[in-house]
Amino acid sequence: MIVSICIFLLGLAVLSWSADRFVYGASALAKNVGISPMMIGLTIVAMGSSAPEIVVSAIASANGNMNTAVGNALGSNITNIALVLGITALVRPLVVSSTTLKREFPVLLLVTVLAMFFLNNGSLSHIEGMILMGLFMFVLAGMAWISLQVDKEDPLVAETDGEIPTGVNTSSAVLWVGVGIILLPLSAHFMVGAAVDIAHYFGVSDLVIGLTIIALGTSLPELAASIAGVLKGESDLALGNIIGSNIFNLLAVLGMPGLIAPGLLDDNVFNRDMWVMFALTVLLFFLSFNFIGKRQLGRLEGGIFVTCFIAYQFWLFG
Repeated sequence: MIVSICIFLLGLAVLSWSADRFVYGASALAKNVGISPMMIGLTIVAMGSSAPEIVVSAIASANGNMNTAVGNALGSNITNIALVLGITALVRPLVVSSTTLKREFPVLLLVTVLAMFFLNNGSLSHIEGMILMGLFMFVLAGMAWISLQVDKEDPLVAETDGEIPTGVNTSSAVLWVGVGIILLPLSAHFMVGAAVDIAHYFGVSDLVIGLTIIALGTSLPELAASIAGVLKGESDLALGNIIGSNIFNLLAVLGMPGLIAPGLLDDNVFNRDMWVMFALTVLLFFLSFNFIGKRQLGRLEGGIFVTCFIAYQFWLFG
């Protein structure tokens, strides 16, 4: 068991590092060929934040652990909202001011409802996986279009520009992309295998292990990025990363098991976890768009989210 825990932690560390290096290289390469920082931020960087979840989901599905893959998708969304945004808002209130984010919120709600519809019958089919992946490509194209239409005065423009690496030559950028492409699946393979061993040792299901330690592990980059962003006053970027990551989780991460290993799911996916994710998404929507006062996630809202996360963990293991 000690060996499995060490392998999991090492795999998680390499997974997070290689995802960061992949985004770094891809962003620098895109900038070098003349792509605008806003487009890079809304596509490459946003997709890169979900890269660990996507790769882990693909590896878990290929290994026959479909419930782990689905648990990773739902658990990552729950963790992103309840824990990541909760802790970030406790550190410093998040002000919602970007018109871009106001467009992304409804997309997240629609994608959440679609995912619930697909999971409603207790299974995920190959066709549903194809639809989710197709929508993932469509959303990427939509974000690229938004990046061309966004108001230059939008605070997200300046915040995104500051996140794109500069002064990186093309050969170095290609090297980092290659490192990410190699290490991402390799580290995910060992991480998933170790997580399954840990789950079996403690007598918990593959679903729960995906909802908890894998979801928490793959969400750590979002936590670090969100806290760093809010400390620099980049509220829109911090919140936008979470919204974009959750959209991608429900399209690309949830689509992977449908494409690779379609079949029946654990009953708790629909009876418990899907509804928790939906409730938190709706709560995020209404708390962010405070129709009475200032549009922000303050420390009170952050405390509510963290409390929800702790209560959910007790529900899982109670």
